[in-house]
Formats: sequence, structure tokens, C-alpha cells
Amino acid sequence: MKNSLRKLRQAKGLSQQKLGDILGVSRQTINSVENGKFDPSLTLAIKLTKFFDEPIDSIFEHEG
Repeated sequence: MKNSLRKLRQAKGLSQQKLGDILGVSRQTINSVENGKFDPSLTLAIKLTKFFDEPIDSIFEHEG
């Protein structure tokens, strides 16, 4: 799934590790979501929308 997570994270000056720590997931999870290799759970998607104060459809773009 395409997403703007990397751009949002970098705009806040956060490393993948720091964002993972804040959200309670691993750096590898953040990396996998950013690279479209892993679709986040609903719980993680909600945490991301709340943390970045963005609607879900501005972070994630459904493909196909």
C-alpha cells in the first residue's frame, strides 16, 4: 500500500526507531510500512493518524 509515512516522519525529524518507540512497534515495522511491504494493522493505522493528526486517506493510498 502506498503511503506518505516516510515524508510525515521526516517532516517531524524522527528516525524510524523513534517513531516505532512512540507508537509501540519495532523500527522494522515502520520500515516495512514505509516501503509498502507490510500493511499496518487497524490499531497501528489509527495510532499513525492520531500521531500525525492526518486523516487516514492522506497517509495511505489504496491500490487497486
